[in-house]
Amino acid sequence: MPRKTLGSLFLELAQPDEDGFSRAVHVSEFVGEYAQLQLGNGGSWCRTDGALGKQFNIERHKEGNRIDYIRLHGFNKQPIVKAIRQDIKDNFIGSRCVVLATGNAEVDHKDGRRDDPRLNNPDTQEIDDFQPLSKAANDAKRQHCKDCRDTGNRFDAKRLGYAVSQVKGNGVYRGTCVGCYWFDPKAFNAALTLNS
Repeated sequence: MPRKTLGSLFLELAQPDEDGFSRAVHVSEFVGEYAQLQLGNGGSWCRTDGALGKQFNIERHKEGNRIDYIRLHGFNKQPIVKAIRQDIKDNFIGSRCVVLATGNAEVDHKDGRRDDPRLNNPDTQEIDDFQPLSKAANDAKRQHCKDCRDTGNRFDAKRLGYAVSQVKGNGVYRGTCVGCYWFDPKAFNAALTLNS
C-alpha cells in the first residue's frame, strides 16, 4: 500500500465538502495516525506554495507565533504563476534595487499575492507591474507578503521608521496591495514626499 502524502492525510482528517471548505482542524488532533502532520518549521506541508496550497485556499490561524488550527476555504482557482515575459526581464537588466540601491537586482512582481489573472498571464503583463529588488530585499518582501497572506494584516511601514503604516488603505488586506510599502517602495516614498 503506497504511503499517504501529508496533504492527503490532512484531507482525510479535515473532510472538506464538495466546494473545498473544511472545519477548523486543531493541531491537537495531529496524533495517532495523523501524528506526521505535527508542524515543524512553518508548517511546510500546509504552505500556500505547496501541493495542498495549489489545490485549496488555506487558513493557518495563529495563536501567538504558533499555528493552532488549519482550515480550508474552498478550491484555489488562482494558482500562483511566476512567469515573467522576456522583454520585461530585459527591461530591468542593470537596474539597481529600489530599496537598497545595489546592483544585480531580481525582477519582482509588485503584487506579492500574485493572484491577479492579468499578472499571471505573460501576454497581459506590463512593465509597471514589476520592480527591481536585490535578493535580500526580495526575500524580505516575500516573507512580509507571506505574513500578510497568512494573517490578512498588511505590512506596517512604521517598523522601518516611517511615520505612516500605509500610504493608501489601512492595515487590513482588502483585495489590493496598493499603498503597502513593499508593493512599490519608490511610490511609497514619493507619496510621503508629496504629502510633506
